[in-house]
Amino acid sequence: MLTRPDLTLEQEWAAHGLVCGVDEAGRGPWAGPVSAAAVILDPDHLPEGLNDSKAMSEAAREAAEADIKARALCWSVAFATVEEIDRLNILRATELAMRRAVQGLAPCAALALIDGNHALDVGCRSVAVIKGDARSASIAAASILAKTARDRLMHDLDDAHPGYGFARHKGYGVPLHRQALDRLGPCAQHRRSFAPIRLMIEERLSA
Repeated sequence: MLTRPDLTLEQEWAAHGLVCGVDEAGRGPWAGPVSAAAVILDPDHLPEGLNDSKAMSEAAREAAEADIKARALCWSVAFATVEEIDRLNILRATELAMRRAVQGLAPCAALALIDGNHALDVGCRSVAVIKGDARSASIAAASILAKTARDRLMHDLDDAHPGYGFARHKGYGVPLHRQALDRLGPCAQHRRSFAPIRLMIEERLSA
């Protein structure tokens, strides 16, 4: 039987104070920033259609995004730049984006439920929840906000850096992206610390 994320985990930790859900989007792509979102839901006004953002269509995510922003007690979206990813590594940059998102909440969260298996430093007590976007309603809401915000930004980067197809593949290492890189070389939004981009730069320098 198909189940949807709910507030069971949030209720288990409610004695600590306000509980937020936190998730990221864009750890794997070769280009663009990583995004993170933090959401504190109002249990009396839950958004409709909450689910793991990866299991939703783009139209469903956009509709849910509007509902989350209208009904949540508070929400926040933040980014870590390509420069920060290359300087810190992707895990630490993701942690930075998550901390920025949590710190952007008003009222503040006392505890963060974070999707994944790492209880990262986000400025308050945190609990890692494996497959959290399928279990926790607030993590699912955060996954939707992080995904829609990053997708929107990648459309903007497509205008700023034409020819790479950022609006289509969102920076992931698909054949279309690799073909554009072979033709144009990396741009300022490519993550030079990622092996495929680093090797491509080395090959072009040695050619």
